[in-house]
Amino acid sequence: MISMAMIKGKDVTLYDKVESGKDGFNHPVYTETPVVVSNVLISPVSSDAVVNENQLSGKHEVYELSIPKGDTHEWIDRRIDFFGDSWHSFGFPTELIEENIPSAIPWNKKIKVEKYVKS
Repeated sequence: MISMAMIKGKDVTLYDKVESGKDGFNHPVYTETPVVVSNVLISPVSSDAVVNENQLSGKHEVYELSIPKGDTHEWIDRRIDFFGDSWHSFGFPTELIEENIPSAIPWNKKIKVEKYVKS
């Protein structure tokens, strides 16, 4: 049996976006501020679980990040760095009710990230 104490996440760098002005077309311009989030689980998503047209023509990599309980950062449409690469979150986080998760399990939210590799 695997103990939850044996499973450890990694530090990832999440880039918070703050509106810093407007461009010539009155669209918002954002500044990214790096924030290190500790104990994030990183797990690959099988290609069967991700249906995407880009898989037909290009290389596409997807991981799922498990976010620690109590984290209040915005994870939708964000750049996230880990494994020496930049990734982009997509979709909406899946979140479980924190109080219903055993205290031995430190994660309650998941988000998918993707990276495209140019051929």
